[in-house]
Amino acid sequence: MSDASDVVSAEPTGSTVVDEWSVRRIVWTMVPLLAGLSVLQLVSGTVLESFEATLLQYPALLVLLPVQIGTAGNLASIMCSRLTTQLYLGTYEPSLSNPDVRANVGAVFALAGTVFGLVGVAAWAIGVALGGTLALGRVLVISLSSGMLLAVLVVTTSVAAVEASYRIGLNPDDTTIPIVTNVCDIAGVLILFAVVTAVV
Repeated sequence: MSDASDVVSAEPTGSTVVDEWSVRRIVWTMVPLLAGLSVLQLVSGTVLESFEATLLQYPALLVLLPVQIGTAGNLASIMCSRLTTQLYLGTYEPSLSNPDVRANVGAVFALAGTVFGLVGVAAWAIGVALGGTLALGRVLVISLSSGMLLAVLVVTTSVAAVEASYRIGLNPDDTTIPIVTNVCDIAGVLILFAVVTAVV
């Protein structure tokens, strides 16, 4: 994999590194991307509305949903940030044979298993306080199963976003985090309710 100078030298000869972070370049890159992702968020909201009855029936799920999505987005942001740093250092290679990539993947899954377990317990406790009837075991199964599936999505989407941005010639610092967080928002809703349908 080429080093960081290849990424920031996509401009014609004579350009400087500062050009990569110019306001004009960032705006022209980000406006179409954010507009497209906003449309996807509207789709996510429509999907979420279709599960309104289930959320109201089980308060623990109502508590769990935003935390699951937010946590997945945070993990994705961490993963993308670390991969982008490796790209600029010239140590990035999208392969599990790369020890740095393996370490990041392992960290994401370890964090997911820990955080989603704690989130499940907290959601169950709040759900009980609100009059919910879901047992702790079921809430934990839902939280951990959907959380680990989201972790798989975080890893694959982060690697794909960094790689695609690099190949296209875009700055991964600008593009990857918005992409992966929005994908996690949308997929998080679908994954959570797929698991709920199978468990509840």
